Amino acid sequence: MDDFESPALGLDLPEPPPPAGSAAYRVLARKYRPQTFSELIGQDAMVKTLGNAIARGRIAHAFLLTGVRGVGKTSTARLIAKALNCIGPDGTGGPTIDPCNMCEPCRAIAEGRHIDVIEMDAASHTGVDDVREIIEAVRYASVSARYKIYIIDEVHMLSKNAFNALLKTLEEPPEHVKFLFATTEVNKVPVTVLSRCQRFDLRRIPAEKLAEHFAHVAGLEQVRVEPEAVAMIARAAEGSARDGLSILDQAIAHGGGDVTAEQVRDMLGLADRGRIRRLLDLVLAGDATQALAELDEAHDLGIDPAGLLRGLMESLHSVTRTKAGAPADALSSAEQRQSAEELAQRLGWGQIHRLWQMLLKGLQDVQVAPDPQEAATMSLLRLIHAADLPDPATLMRKLTADAAGGTASPAERAQPGVSTAISKLPNDFKALIAAIEGSGKHLLAQQLHDHVGLVQFAPPELILKPMRPLGPDFARDLAAAMQGATATKWQVSLSDGPSEPSLLDQEKMAEERARDSVLADPNVKAVLEAFPDASLESYISGAA
Repeated sequence: MDDFESPALGLDLPEPPPPAGSAAYRVLARKYRPQTFSELIGQDAMVKTLGNAIARGRIAHAFLLTGVRGVGKTSTARLIAKALNCIGPDGTGGPTIDPCNMCEPCRAIAEGRHIDVIEMDAASHTGVDDVREIIEAVRYASVSARYKIYIIDEVHMLSKNAFNALLKTLEEPPEHVKFLFATTEVNKVPVTVLSRCQRFDLRRIPAEKLAEHFAHVAGLEQVRVEPEAVAMIARAAEGSARDGLSILDQAIAHGGGDVTAEQVRDMLGLADRGRIRRLLDLVLAGDATQALAELDEAHDLGIDPAGLLRGLMESLHSVTRTKAGAPADALSSAEQRQSAEELAQRLGWGQIHRLWQMLLKGLQDVQVAPDPQEAATMSLLRLIHAADLPDPATLMRKLTADAAGGTASPAERAQPGVSTAISKLPNDFKALIAAIEGSGKHLLAQQLHDHVGLVQFAPPELILKPMRPLGPDFARDLAAAMQGATATKWQVSLSDGPSEPSLLDQEKMAEERARDSVLADPNVKAVLEAFPDASLESYISGAA
């Protein structure tokens, strides 16, 4: 939430007076910028730490504030500047976590005109010369404030030379100087700088707190906003108070004073929750015709295809949380919670994970496709044809139950597409390796083929002798892979006793025997004697 900045100096200046005869309007993001720490939402841990540090006189000489956009980094920096320089209404106060906002330093800092609080935008002042000006200026005492404070926004934009020039001053600044750095990309700040700062990671603001804040702002603005509209704005803000207030500002203008969920949905190009639920039900029911009709209708209404897929992913995520027993989203309606509970009982974990992965792939396709609507259509069709397929674990349990003459559970019998074919455990070690290969565990299959000798094969028990180092978790990983491939729990152990050669060695020995047999053939011997420089390069088994 950055105030107006001079493009030439990078300093926050007082707002210019409005033109004569016009009323000044301040956007909500600036009008409701926090003026006290109590108004800073979602950062209680940081406020508590700062309060304790100020109360005990343990104030660091440099602070680094990091977090996503719009969580209050610059606002916090200004609040710290006020807290350190506040003198109270009577002019006798000291540093406090509750600045009075009445004394001259508090008012001047809030208005961006205090001569001892210097704000610099590192994005437009990246060079060493800009930092050199700071280094020269810090030697001089503050003009009127208790501390001379430098607020450098987006500090990660400084050049390497600029950081290096700042290091010494940053490590041992004069007692009257404090540095406040703000950045959205802390990973780009050199470690040498990080080690000289007290770091605060500002949290992404929870959606429910944003919704409360936006509802409060709407009340102060005397604007009627539907609760669902507030929830939609809070979700769209993605943890940023500034972004959410900007959306609310736009929604107020869009609605002419009143803000409804329908208006916000149209403004943001979102699909309503009812449409998302209907579409998800159609996908799970395998109704391609109606699902595509719903998709076409959403397209005609101007709903972004990517937004539609994100809505499906959000609904599926709610189902996942419900199935795992996690608390429901505080902003979700009773209908949404009921739908999530129904689907959580209806869908297995395998189906949920498969649908999620396919939606994620579909979203990526939509974002790169020349025609997003066509990509969304193909993604929905893939979902429809995959929605009723059983997951591999359910299929293997069914096959094993049928092979044993048993019966599957009601949930497994309800799974469409489950074959009733008879299956049984592998007959030999080679068949076991083939089953593991078929389940996708290619590395394990290769290790079994090349690097182990068979000691005992007695399903469901397997004893192997490693011919090469295989890692400490080999037996555990192999047992898990065998259970997944055969739907049977195996006991796997490793031994140093006598064993068969590895299958790879057996194949090599068989090849050598076959080669020796060919070379022993009288006709081959005659050819080799007639042509001494000739050699056997290859042969065809069984050739006459």
